[in-house]
Amino acid sequence: MVKLEIRKNAYYDSVTLMLISKDIKKVNGISEGLVGMGTDLNREIAVNIGLATPELEKVTPNDFFVAVHCDDETAFEAAKKKVDQLLNKKSESKEADYHPPTLEGAIKIDSDINLAVISVPGKHAADVAQSCLDRDINVMLFSDNVTIEEERALKECAYKKELLVMGPDCGTAIINHVPLAFANVVRAGDIGIVAASGTGTQEVSSIIDQLGGGISQVIGTGGRDLKKEIGGIMMKFGLDALINDPQTNVITLISKPPAKEIASEILTLASKAGKPVVVCFIGGDRDEIEAFGLTAAISLEDAAHKAVALSKGEAVKDYVAFTMGEAEAEALAKEHASKMAKSQKYVRGFYTGGTLCDEAMKLMLSKLGHIYSNIPLQPEDKLNDARNGKSREHTFLDFGDDEFTVGRPHPMIDPSLRAERVITDGKDSECAIIMVDCVIGYGSHENPAGDLAEAVKTAKAEAEAEGRHLLVVAAVCGTEGDPQCLSKTQKQLADAGAVVLPSNAQATRFVERVLANME
Repeated sequence: MVKLEIRKNAYYDSVTLMLISKDIKKVNGISEGLVGMGTDLNREIAVNIGLATPELEKVTPNDFFVAVHCDDETAFEAAKKKVDQLLNKKSESKEADYHPPTLEGAIKIDSDINLAVISVPGKHAADVAQSCLDRDINVMLFSDNVTIEEERALKECAYKKELLVMGPDCGTAIINHVPLAFANVVRAGDIGIVAASGTGTQEVSSIIDQLGGGISQVIGTGGRDLKKEIGGIMMKFGLDALINDPQTNVITLISKPPAKEIASEILTLASKAGKPVVVCFIGGDRDEIEAFGLTAAISLEDAAHKAVALSKGEAVKDYVAFTMGEAEAEALAKEHASKMAKSQKYVRGFYTGGTLCDEAMKLMLSKLGHIYSNIPLQPEDKLNDARNGKSREHTFLDFGDDEFTVGRPHPMIDPSLRAERVITDGKDSECAIIMVDCVIGYGSHENPAGDLAEAVKTAKAEAEAEGRHLLVVAAVCGTEGDPQCLSKTQKQLADAGAVVLPSNAQATRFVERVLANME
């Protein structure tokens, strides 16, 4: 039966409610549930997942509702009780803090505020960001759905005022050793990063930390900054800031390949830095970068190794090795390849980090030929209805793309949808290998390996029962200092039966070894 409770004029933030929706599905007798404000989007989601009732039409955006598909009235009461417990727990955690509802209120409390992190609906974000710039406050714009015209206007204004606008859709920064949004606990050092990529930045900064290096600043730009329409305004501003920063001795630039004319401007500026510059234009033209006298990286992991080598005054070389050793990697690849059934031939990649998904596809495209995706490298490989449809041959999915996040938190906050897909594709008799990332650190789920580990166990057990060997290859992005702890997260996945590699690039190299031994 479908049951609905409406609470008039009660407001809670959307991320809190989406996480509670996940938890109430674990209540005995509840097969589906949605907790939310009565927005058009949430009512549409309720209809789509079978929770529509006549009363739902009466819900307004100012109302809070609990809708569940339950076995009986007892289960419904248990679900409501669980909702109240979780709401009260959230409320208690905030009691000691005062959160000013306006920018003016925040400034009254602390007139020295010089950076604001903005996360509001996209239609309001540009106005809020401009209000900060008008008060000489730097901006990290976490919000998306900001128009490209608004983005350019904000960045032009900031550039004139010598202020940062990191974003829109900027998820990672570390300013004066303070991690912002999705970021990791890394040691302080002399390597500065300017990046148009969130998880790409996390991968590089985490590996730098693991190699014993340290970070001076991480300046995010937002993913569109290096498009022709924006002109790389913040990449150039951030690069100039690091050139003039006495604490930064090595600079690393991270982005997908920029527009050609923008790339030339960035590389020209970098060539005059007077400091070593590592450039990781993921999948970009290495020869072009090196023609400017700069150090080109062939992967995110390689960028970290080269930055640390330059920081230590050592010679740089391409890093294409395995931490476990070449011989052990080859032996392990042969072992897994030998266990595959004849029907198994395809690789599936399910990522919570969009840049990690993109990098994996670019590193493996020559081996796999075609990779179907919701963020395809080639237009003809676009996978339609990636969220609800089936995978096709080699399929890689970015679960942080808009198609998967409508009405849901980002998968680094709630990775359950990705975990479900691991189980679903594990049933496919043609699926041989499933590749996954696991991103830890501030902002991420308190235990992102939890649901994933259970899914790996289930998928592997079901495959084994059908006479197949399912290989799951995982790469954890993070550090020992992160709240979730790198080694503990790696062990959790390894104990579930995954082969855990220390980087996204090593994961792709290992999968290529397995495929080569299956030929």
